[in-house]
Amino acid sequence: MLNYSYSQIKNSKNPVTHVDSDVELSSEFFERSKELITKAKNVHVTGDFFYQEPFVTGNFRVTADVEVPSTRSLKPVELHQDFTFTENYSDVKPTQEQLEEEDTIIMVEDDLIDLQTAVEDNLLLSLPSVVLTKDEKEKGIFPEGKDWRVISEKEYQEEKSGQENPAFAKLKDFFKSQDKN
Repeated sequence: MLNYSYSQIKNSKNPVTHVDSDVELSSEFFERSKELITKAKNVHVTGDFFYQEPFVTGNFRVTADVEVPSTRSLKPVELHQDFTFTENYSDVKPTQEQLEEEDTIIMVEDDLIDLQTAVEDNLLLSLPSVVLTKDEKEKGIFPEGKDWRVISEKEYQEEKSGQENPAFAKLKDFFKSQDKN
């Protein structure tokens, strides 16, 4: 686990505490993310903690190779993740003004900064909202089953434009009968 002492970083004579570590994701992480990430390897975090009144701030870069389900077919897709995140840590409750100014303020309990959880949470947050297999991207493959299929928005618009609205179809015949009278 990647735990760091808040007070040690805050009171250190060194301006920065450097982090460069491989990360083994916890079994709890895989349990809570089982529908989002099925496998992960080569997870690595680098970055620095520093104290800047009133927070200990951490700036980190994470790289990882993950396997996630396609959002279209649920088939496994390999992704390389490379992202950064910044978090502020505080041992006192932040003011409303601080909460409005800062993106993320994490309350520290028992003098421990839990970088493990931060890496795991941000790994989930970094996943793209749409993930497709190579074939789904290149060939526009959509799922289908017995008597149903998923179509693209373009196909839907084309099919819709070729269909006649039944309400207007009845009106068309109405005008023909008036012409005869």
